[in-house]
Amino acid sequence: MSGTTHHRSSHDTVAPSDVTDPLLWRLAYHVAEAHQPDDSGHCHSLLCDGQEAPCETMLNAERAMQLARGAAPAESQHPGPRSRPATPGLPPQGTRAQRNAA
Repeated sequence: MSGTTHHRSSHDTVAPSDVTDPLLWRLAYHVAEAHQPDDSGHCHSLLCDGQEAPCETMLNAERAMQLARGAAPAESQHPGPRSRPATPGLPPQGTRAQRNAA
């Protein structure tokens, strides 16, 4: 590892006084900063490929910042887990009972 240090914007920012996990808060701050919306309302990060803001990464960063402040995770701020799209060419998978009944 090189001896160079990197200056990060969170070093210039004062963390809120109720932060209980400064490392998590600063990391989440950097992620949130990298996923700010552009003038057209889309995430400017190349990783998000123009998703509408706030992108999922930004929402996760905001949640991490809340957790770093000791906030309990909200149960249903967002809908439940998304179902994965079926892989083309493969039959949909159900439960074992559903496959045995077929």
